[in-house]
Amino acid sequence: MTRHIEIVEVGPRDGLQNEKILLDVPQKLEFIQRLEAAGARRTEVVSFVNPRRVPQMDGAEEIMAGLARHAGRSRIGLVLNMRGWDRCVAAACDEANVVVCASDGFAIRNQGSTMAEQMATLAAITQRRSVEGGPPVSVTFSVAFGCPFEGEVPHERVVAMAAEAGALGVDEIALGDTIGAADPWTVRKLIDGVRNAAPTTRLRMHFHDTRNTGLANAYAAVEAGVDVLDASCGGLGGCPFAPDATGNIGTEDLVYMLERAGYATGYDLDGLIETAKWMSGFLGKPPAASVSRAGVFPMPALTSA
Repeated sequence: MTRHIEIVEVGPRDGLQNEKILLDVPQKLEFIQRLEAAGARRTEVVSFVNPRRVPQMDGAEEIMAGLARHAGRSRIGLVLNMRGWDRCVAAACDEANVVVCASDGFAIRNQGSTMAEQMATLAAITQRRSVEGGPPVSVTFSVAFGCPFEGEVPHERVVAMAAEAGALGVDEIALGDTIGAADPWTVRKLIDGVRNAAPTTRLRMHFHDTRNTGLANAYAAVEAGVDVLDASCGGLGGCPFAPDATGNIGTEDLVYMLERAGYATGYDLDGLIETAKWMSGFLGKPPAASVSRAGVFPMPALTSA
């Protein structure tokens, strides 16, 4: 049976959070709806951050209220603190993705708290969920492969954080290459370490393509047995608090690579390309993703000849 690779679409959140042009709620809703029509089943749609710090993420509650509920579709809200958790629950998100930074240098600049304080918040959220209920909780360890302020991040630190998160009972652990510093060999090494530390917790990978290694890293993750990857339509993305960070791997690029190799993703490649080009019209720049620029192969003219 064909192996299925789940691609979590992060364009509406990670893809837009660093853009200078601010989209309104109806534009964001149409973006999400287009992505879901193209096959997205898990989508990071909102971030419950202070809009004064990240104005691109304003309107989270309105977006969630404007999305019709569909079976088999999960809308994820990004959470940085307990206030974010409360907002995520109140907005009826299907999942909460809690971000914990793997370096204090990035943690303080990105979230105004230390790694230890962020891990304590994760523990408090999982405890509250066990008592009060709430959506499934995943954790993304950002800058897991390198920090723009501290340099190399020790693998042992990330593995220890993953072990703690696994013991807390999170539903999924994501390893984030926030600044695109990783290579396929370090990806494989860290996957092995985290899998040993939290063997029963599902693993997800989040790659940026800052140094043109994003797809190679995704390949390494799939070869290592990871079945869940983040990507952003059009290759949009970046972080306001990570200097020179660029976009995530493009969803259409990842789908093209995987499906050429015989994996199933459930995405409509033509729909992704159309959506990327539609969004580029709002943002005033061409898609960063290569497949949206070059097109699919075989090209329709060759197929019909």
